[in-house]
Amino acid sequence: MHALLDTAGLAGASDAVRLAVLVLASRTPWETGVVEIRTSELGRWIGMSASYTASEVVPALKRSGVVSVDASEGEFRENTGLECKVLPLWAAQDVVGHPLNLTKKEYATLQRLLEAVMAPGWKHRDGRVTPAGLIGTRTGRAAATDRLALLLLVLEARETGRVRQCGGTVDTKRGRAAATVARMLGCTASAGERVLERLEDRELVLRVRLRTSSGMPNRSRLMVPAVAAAHGRRTVAGDVQEDRAQAPKPEFSDPDVAAGPVETPEAESDSQVSGVSVTDVTGVADPDVAAALHTDHPHLVTPVSSLTLSGGFSGEGRGGFDDLPDRACAREDQADDGEAAVAASTSPMAEVVPLRGEKLQESPADQRSEQRTAVAGTGSRPKPVGWDKAQRQRSVDLPADLRLRVALGPVSGLWARLSGWQQDQVEAATKVELEWLAGVLEQPDVAPQLLADRLTDRLSETGGEAMVTTPYGWLIGRGLVQRQACSDRRCDDGIRLDTGGDCASCASLLADRRAVRARVRTETAADLPGAGASELRAACERRLREHTVLEAERTRLRHARAVVEVARRLAAATQRREREVAAEQARRSTPCAECGLPDAAGLCPPCSYSRRTDLLVQEAVDLAVAVRADLNDVQQVAQLTARCEADTRTLIAEVCRRRGGDEVLVAYAAQEVAERVRDERRAAALRRLAESEEAMAEADAAYEAALRRRPRAVRAAEAAADDACRRAAGYLLRSRLGQLQVVRARAAAGRAHHEAA
Repeated sequence: MHALLDTAGLAGASDAVRLAVLVLASRTPWETGVVEIRTSELGRWIGMSASYTASEVVPALKRSGVVSVDASEGEFRENTGLECKVLPLWAAQDVVGHPLNLTKKEYATLQRLLEAVMAPGWKHRDGRVTPAGLIGTRTGRAAATDRLALLLLVLEARETGRVRQCGGTVDTKRGRAAATVARMLGCTASAGERVLERLEDRELVLRVRLRTSSGMPNRSRLMVPAVAAAHGRRTVAGDVQEDRAQAPKPEFSDPDVAAGPVETPEAESDSQVSGVSVTDVTGVADPDVAAALHTDHPHLVTPVSSLTLSGGFSGEGRGGFDDLPDRACAREDQADDGEAAVAASTSPMAEVVPLRGEKLQESPADQRSEQRTAVAGTGSRPKPVGWDKAQRQRSVDLPADLRLRVALGPVSGLWARLSGWQQDQVEAATKVELEWLAGVLEQPDVAPQLLADRLTDRLSETGGEAMVTTPYGWLIGRGLVQRQACSDRRCDDGIRLDTGGDCASCASLLADRRAVRARVRTETAADLPGAGASELRAACERRLREHTVLEAERTRLRHARAVVEVARRLAAATQRREREVAAEQARRSTPCAECGLPDAAGLCPPCSYSRRTDLLVQEAVDLAVAVRADLNDVQQVAQLTARCEADTRTLIAEVCRRRGGDEVLVAYAAQEVAERVRDERRAAALRRLAESEEAMAEADAAYEAALRRRPRAVRAAEAAADDACRRAAGYLLRSRLGQLQVVRARAAAGRAHHEAA
């Protein structure tokens, strides 16, 4: 991590960009080194929105030179899909001894570690829910800073959960723990204090102070309880959480030691304090507020393998030796009871946990400790011991939501045994399952009761709540998960979720299997006449195994053919899209057919408006000529057409001249004016034809017919007459326009024949 963060390209980069590099490194495939991820998913990992990630983080990654990014753009030219390669990881491959030359197992361990710390959580297609990591729900402003700080603290923490704090003189108003966080992040002590306070509010880290038997306050410790719990350790029973120290003003005696990674010394020692609580002592200065302790230094003694070591903190002595320096306290020869308790305590979850740097094999066993520490004196409050220090305390009662109370009612005892963080995850998984059930059922209101019945059945299979040793893992991995026995998504343990009856698909599958078994039994009996019962049973089982293997091979071949077919269809669709894109690109690059303007898609806007204007003018002229001219007189039609077209174009040009504007605006205005002229002439033509003898005769006929049906309905008869008149006018107009086209076609044909002659 430090090798990546110390890259020159990340100097001065924001914490979101630095964390994004670490996330991409953890998700890097060992074979290719190229990470494919969507911008929104990367934003979920670093706790930022998709828009911020696309507009700020991804461009910063490109500028840094640490990550090569190939991005696909969305509708608004934002980065959506990303193909990233972390260049330092790629360059370090096959470089012996390089810290970034990771093996495949190390990549897997790194990914599992980041998932345990900051995974955003997922809902899988099969219904399983992967809960969020320790700080996976932290989003918004400064979320990336908090996530990066917790990740570095987890990496620096020992098996006991303790983080070795920085040496040297620090800002006594902020404290040594805040200075440690600040140096890890490369920020000021005040910023480190704010980060530490936010992590403490979520109870992901603790600042604790050991109680000494001598009555003197000891140095405060920075703890990551989740790491201790992952190793099956407990914190010292005498620890109390420290109130944030306040001093009249910052005091500095020496410059701070330069920030850098904290390294674990080869020789470690026991703490020189015990787990015995001390009462309030007045007049004793807080070590973090008063004079600074001496700096870190290597130990001058030989390590003994039989001792339980605390990690080599500055100021700690080696127990079991009589030749300590004279300035050391006599109690340095005594083993720390608290640390001994830590070394002796174990837990089933100490086997494989991502926070221990190992790959997770199964869900960890989460146990809720019932111990509480009673602390006397002002400025302190009781805190739970062990894993519960990293969790928010929750009530043993079920959630207030009535749907959740009904669904989780059968497992209320398991709910009371969960920690606060685990309760949050179970509550989120329950809500997701209820939403899915509501979408499947015809009556969504019965979804909570259906989920409660499922939990009741699963508890009956297990043997009751008393037989559940890991409540969280049982609820997430067994109780809330749908067990689909066939291909029907509505099936749960052979029962239809929507009807509550037996699953027809499961019954059909069972009938098929029974039919196969009966057929194999019959064939075996026919092939082995006179064989004994045991021999027939063995032969039948052997043939069933062969049949199962054959069916599995057939299924595999069908799947392989389906995969090939899908790939072929995808390739065909891709080729079709490519051809369409090429055709569209060629169309767009075609010059204008009228003026020759390049890349005009065949017709530029001014020429397009001009063509539309010509069509509208022609329609307006036809409407005027159709109602005014004698359609049997070809010469009159031609003269009236020419005069009307000239008058119409003059009118349009005059209106456009008064409006003014450039060429495109004038062409668009001419189109609008021509359309308005066409509409006005159509309305005038219909009014004129409505007054013709044919239209009036049709209206009179409709009026008389309506009165014959209803003699007293005069208004209805008048409305029918008006409708008939309008329909007759429209019919007459269409007829005259068709006749006009015939006259013009004959005239054109006559001229062509005369010219040819």
